[in-house]
Amino acid sequence: MDIDAYMARIGYDGPRAPTLDTLRDLHRLHPAAIAFENLDPLLGRRVLLDAATLQDKLVHGGRGGYCYEQNLLFAHVLRALGFTVREHLARIQWGRPDSVRAQRSHMLLVVDVEGARHVADVGFGGNVLTGPLLLDSSELQQTPHEPYRIVRDGDDYTIEFRLRDDWLKLMRFDLSEQIYEDHVQCNWFASTYPESRFVRSLIGARAMPGKRYTLANNMLTVHHVNGGSDKRALGAIELRDVLTDLFEIKLDGLHGLDDALARLTNGVA
Repeated sequence: MDIDAYMARIGYDGPRAPTLDTLRDLHRLHPAAIAFENLDPLLGRRVLLDAATLQDKLVHGGRGGYCYEQNLLFAHVLRALGFTVREHLARIQWGRPDSVRAQRSHMLLVVDVEGARHVADVGFGGNVLTGPLLLDSSELQQTPHEPYRIVRDGDDYTIEFRLRDDWLKLMRFDLSEQIYEDHVQCNWFASTYPESRFVRSLIGARAMPGKRYTLANNMLTVHHVNGGSDKRALGAIELRDVLTDLFEIKLDGLHGLDDALARLTNGVA
């Protein structure tokens, strides 16, 4: 892993000791610099998770990715710096009724640092964490964006975030440790199954200071941390500009992208 290139990519020039301060700084900068995006599965391109491909795509290639790519890259960086990292899979609760038990489809990390376990997740998308969370605490935990809390029920942990006056469930997980092959299998399903939202829809997210940008097909939303959201529909040309300028994704070599954007915008230029 080219740690210097990664640090330059996210704009970090601080200490590299495996401390909580280092973890917090990296966790804040990563989602701002490396956008969440699913352009490869949308265009029928293979999504590979080996370290060399992740580095070429997300670090040197100016692209983003989704949870497996983002969090595996982050895990490689953290381990290279001396952190102890374990990989887990979660069930997404965001947008689902409490009675619905979803499949394990999301990857997150647990990092041992300064004698405590912290959840790290730079790949969730629109509600991505912008700071690590202390795992063994039920107290409110403030991040650079929303407040979060972790609710434990036996062996299960649920991460919730506060939106205005409501606490909303984000994901549920336990501490069953996963291996690389588990992520390969889940990633293959997410990136190739015809009904997968990553195959059928365009999804984008970027967490900037004081706000979040999200894309759902051609609908751009800007969520302000202090309250309120701005939403507007984009034409194909404007959507491509937003991917390039607002999300800072390099689109070179993505054959078929213009046709896909035209389809997502119903042919509106």
